Amino acid sequence: MASQWTTRRPGLFQGGSQVENFREMSTIYPVRVVRRATKAAPFDVGEPLELPAAFEFEGRSLDTAQFLSEMETTGLLVLKDGRIVFERYWLGNDATTQSASWSVGKSFVSALVGVAVDEGAIGSIEDPVSHYAPMLEGGAYDGVRLKDVLQMSSGARWNEDYSDPDSDINRWLRILEEGGSIDAFAAGRVRGCEPGTYNRYNTTDTHVLGMVVRGATGRSLTEYFREKLWEPLGAEADAFWVVDSTGVELAGGGLNAVLRDYAKLGELYRRGGVWNGRRLLSEAWVKASVTPDAPHLMPGPRPDADHSLGYGFQWWVVGNGAYCAIGVYNQFVCVDPATRTVIAHTAAFRRYAADLRPESYRVGECLTLFRAIADA
Repeated sequence: MASQWTTRRPGLFQGGSQVENFREMSTIYPVRVVRRATKAAPFDVGEPLELPAAFEFEGRSLDTAQFLSEMETTGLLVLKDGRIVFERYWLGNDATTQSASWSVGKSFVSALVGVAVDEGAIGSIEDPVSHYAPMLEGGAYDGVRLKDVLQMSSGARWNEDYSDPDSDINRWLRILEEGGSIDAFAAGRVRGCEPGTYNRYNTTDTHVLGMVVRGATGRSLTEYFREKLWEPLGAEADAFWVVDSTGVELAGGGLNAVLRDYAKLGELYRRGGVWNGRRLLSEAWVKASVTPDAPHLMPGPRPDADHSLGYGFQWWVVGNGAYCAIGVYNQFVCVDPATRTVIAHTAAFRRYAADLRPESYRVGECLTLFRAIADA
């Protein structure tokens, strides 16, 4: 199926509106459907929360409603103690909209790795990824520990500058437009530094995790995902994975689902891996996933990372015990155990990554707003 992206709307990171694209991905790209749970498990509704009228960021007071409008927010859901206390949609989205998660899906893939480890399909995160995905032999990922790939520290050379048309991430995206194999793209990466020494955000690292899950379980990502997470979580709606022209799921950013079901992953982790009395992930896996354990993964500016947030197993660690799944254009699933809060957010901020200036990302403002909401 040829992509219609460039003929329907401006391409990614060109400053155009993406609201319609992000809710119609299944009409643009080939996809594989993840059927909703046999028995849905909707969240209960709690006492309604009123969002803070404003929040402080770097000495400035920002109006909450105006900020959400500037972010082109399409959905915001807040859970407190597992109950919905705020849920609202904008710009044509509603509770049934399957919206693109982009890199929020990376945290779902990490959970699938955890399931495979807990069940013994993956022997250890100390194993080399090439043991489970032999196609990776001879390239950047040959012999690299699964743990280093989970922690975005694979050592593979990579440039995730969305504003550079020749960057690795944009070449990765062009495979969707032109056809080809993301597996082969991953196998062709070259080494940039010693694995386990530098925290470099790399979407192909997550695709490699998907290759490992497929190799270890003998199942497609869609099949394993539905059995191990979507069904037991009681997903309320179908989801889908965007696939490449060979039919392989884009593990690094292809998951699309409704906002309530995105929030379920955050609530599962807030509960330590237990859902309605059933353990889906070991407590040890959940804790390790959101706990930086090496100097290059710790929060704060550091010479051995390309960002200042902490990092776990495909989760961003944002301080005070909170952690988030984050996707481009400001998709979020954020968990704050201290306040027992989970926040899910979808958006289509048109200036996202148009250049390298902070105002073209505004992730810091989003995280500050979510902190204000959790504290409320």
